[in-house]
Amino acid sequence: MNALAQLGMVSGLPRDNQTVASTSSHDEERKDYFIERDGERYAGHHLLIDFWDAKNLDDPEKIDATLCEAAVTAGATILHSHFHHFTPNGGVSGVIVLAESHISIHTWPERDFAAVDVFMCGACDPNLTIPVMQRLFQAGRVVADEQRRGREPARVAA
Repeated sequence: MNALAQLGMVSGLPRDNQTVASTSSHDEERKDYFIERDGERYAGHHLLIDFWDAKNLDDPEKIDATLCEAAVTAGATILHSHFHHFTPNGGVSGVIVLAESHISIHTWPERDFAAVDVFMCGACDPNLTIPVMQRLFQAGRVVADEQRRGREPARVAA
């Protein structure tokens, strides 16, 4: 277990916002992680972030550490991570699996470009990941698009 934790593949104890509350052994009450905001109910925020004119796109260890820091900064719980370093161009693809969903990345060092997906549910704020990643990538331009995933249809009063 310690070897996996050193590699960033195992988190500590689960956060309390991801546990199941039980009132009795026969009557379980599960927590609802859907978000209610601006009159809508939805599963989570999905950010699609493009880092252009970026640096440090070919080091899987630095990218892993930075994305893990970004996840924690956003309030997420890291379950495990996996990154692959491509040759000959040095691109990196990877994912951090979160109790609250995931962060994934694909880099193109030969184009000074990185594409990052951040999907989080519950009380996490995926927007807090951007400044953490920007410290590593030092991008000349950052373009972010946000989607609300799993939108529930509006309820009609009876």
